[in-house]
Amino acid sequence: MGKAAVVILLKVLMILISTAWLSLWLLKPTNLWTRKWKAAESSAQNTVFGYYGLDFTVYTFPVIAVAMIGLVYLKLQSWGQRNSRQIRSSTAAFSNPLVTSSLVGILSGVEILSVFLFILFLAWTFYTRISHDFTKLTPMESLKLDLWQLKFLRVATRFGLLAEACLALLLLPISRELAVFRILGIQFEASVRYHIWLGTAMICFATFHGASTLFIWGVSHYIQDEITKWQRTGRIYLAGEITLVVGLVMWITSLPQIRRKRFEIFYYMHHLYIIFLVFFLLHAGDRHFYMIFAGVFLFCLDKLLRILQSWPQTHILSARLYPCKVVELILPKDTGLKYTPTSIIFMKIPSISRFQWHSFSITSSSTIDHHTMSVLVKCDGRWTTSLYDNIRAQLDSDADKMKPIPVAIEGPYGPSSLTFLRYDNLLLVAGGIGITPFLSILHEIAATQGNGSSRYRLPSRIQLIYVVKKSQYIGLLQSASSLLQNHPSNKCHLKLKVFVTQEKQCGATLGEMLNEASQVQSVHFGLKGPIYAIHGPQSLYWTAALAGIASITFLVFLICFNHIFVPSGKNASGHHSSKQAVSSKMKAPKEKSPSWVADILIISSFIISLACTSLVAIVLRWRRLKKEEVPLVSSKEEKVQQLSSIETKGVVEEEHEVHFGGRPNLKDEFSKFLNETNGSDIGVLVSGPETMKEAVASLCQQKSGCFQIGNKEKKPYLSFHALTFTL
Repeated sequence: MGKAAVVILLKVLMILISTAWLSLWLLKPTNLWTRKWKAAESSAQNTVFGYYGLDFTVYTFPVIAVAMIGLVYLKLQSWGQRNSRQIRSSTAAFSNPLVTSSLVGILSGVEILSVFLFILFLAWTFYTRISHDFTKLTPMESLKLDLWQLKFLRVATRFGLLAEACLALLLLPISRELAVFRILGIQFEASVRYHIWLGTAMICFATFHGASTLFIWGVSHYIQDEITKWQRTGRIYLAGEITLVVGLVMWITSLPQIRRKRFEIFYYMHHLYIIFLVFFLLHAGDRHFYMIFAGVFLFCLDKLLRILQSWPQTHILSARLYPCKVVELILPKDTGLKYTPTSIIFMKIPSISRFQWHSFSITSSSTIDHHTMSVLVKCDGRWTTSLYDNIRAQLDSDADKMKPIPVAIEGPYGPSSLTFLRYDNLLLVAGGIGITPFLSILHEIAATQGNGSSRYRLPSRIQLIYVVKKSQYIGLLQSASSLLQNHPSNKCHLKLKVFVTQEKQCGATLGEMLNEASQVQSVHFGLKGPIYAIHGPQSLYWTAALAGIASITFLVFLICFNHIFVPSGKNASGHHSSKQAVSSKMKAPKEKSPSWVADILIISSFIISLACTSLVAIVLRWRRLKKEEVPLVSSKEEKVQQLSSIETKGVVEEEHEVHFGGRPNLKDEFSKFLNETNGSDIGVLVSGPETMKEAVASLCQQKSGCFQIGNKEKKPYLSFHALTFTL
């Protein structure tokens, strides 16, 4: 009860902070907020805190606080969801697919509602700002513009604020350790598309903002004077132009046509975000930057922690080459590292590329594999082809001449709890290499059944529909053959249906094809000396503490730097006569510091705070590595024995089905499974091509009875989950 009460308290606290922060965005365009906020900043300016401390505390820190509280919440919540069933409710229907389209993808009711509210917020912000501007429109002294030109220029300026609102949320979906979206149960690989939506909207608003401003300068014949101007105070136009150009380059190179065919171009160009953010700060100024600083703060801190997490590098223990041009990599893992099924890791192999990171689903279970973890890599692209060729080239080499392959690992990242085990039944649909996240689920279920653990309630029935082009892919299921045998002692029943689309009937049984397709080639690298294991991210508690340390350090240095480098307008005695006050106002424009000084102080304070936080993180990392005193050579040998034992397992039950020459009729397959599990809660997980995900999502939308609350007959409730194994 104590932990449950704390979880509820943390949840309420996050809701209150989030509501307050969102309210600020709603009130910010109003005249009331402008008057009150200017008065608050003036009062804060006369204190040690300063207006900058107030802006950081009010605009930036609430999001950081939600992320910190959310990490503690996730840690406590994971302890309380082990032995509970998924609860059916009418509100759960809003998380299921509501719209399936090749244009927009799969959208749930929650996503549609969120997009609608965000568009409504943007419309409110624009209308409130522009209506106030038009009522108090005055000619500009520096630019002699017509009335229509003034109005158009104000419209362009307000579109810049819409881009700022998108930028405030842009980096939140792509954080991994400090991921705010994890609190909502949305994993990194699924939230990436929100980053794409926000980035596209931001670029559209920013392009209109910049192009319209240049248009007004052009028709008024001031473009030559304004386009290269670097103002001492106020908006720096040249910085805004650089920001827009860099943003357009990043957006164009991230389009699917380039990202999928030329991933290297997309990857390297996206690192221009540093230039983009710095020049945005110089263009918009410090007060506007605090509005979007929360996402930048969390993302940069998250990036720093991930860099430290990937140090020191480890090595590949062994590899297995499948006939379908898939390679399985066996990596060393610390015994204390636990992860949930469907987790992913990010891998960098310096011998192939010193900078590229690629994500892969973990196929093993930490419940049974205490010293190792494994991933499956399909040979598809330059990076994966280089890896496959490198390992294949060492097959004929002597053991002494084999070169170990060093790798850097980030992760694992995955759900905080075993959500998939909370359903009565599971329906898994996989296509090709999309089987990888499901292998980890099957291994976890097999491990739970094998050790007789009662911590988790297993689904009573699991059906796996596996669609492949060639029968060679069936060999990827060999590691799950123990669960395919369906012993009477098993708590859950697994049925496998394989559909081979580009081959004709061969007459072999599933067991024979498993044994034939699993004739893989193994490479065991001769590692000499100690190697480091994968330890994974810091604990959620320490990650929250590091975020707090970075926030406090930043604020302290920001206050100190402003008091040192920014001249104060206060008299030492604190008393001013009216004549002195007028004189002070007359001299203020001459004595005022350039606006970029405050921007440089923000950058300097942030860099120092990251440096201090990194020192603490390095100490924590060193303490974890120091505990590992025994080299992991014995664990390698243990895994080799496991690999050889897998290949000699018995033939699976003949109740499983193998079909050749066509794709499955998913509608019929769903109907059959629903008839077998009438009235139960079914978790539907799909991993594969987008067309397959859309087809499964559409069937879940049609056949789920979650909206039919008044119907006395209990109908099945299908909960849809799409797993993304590539980014």
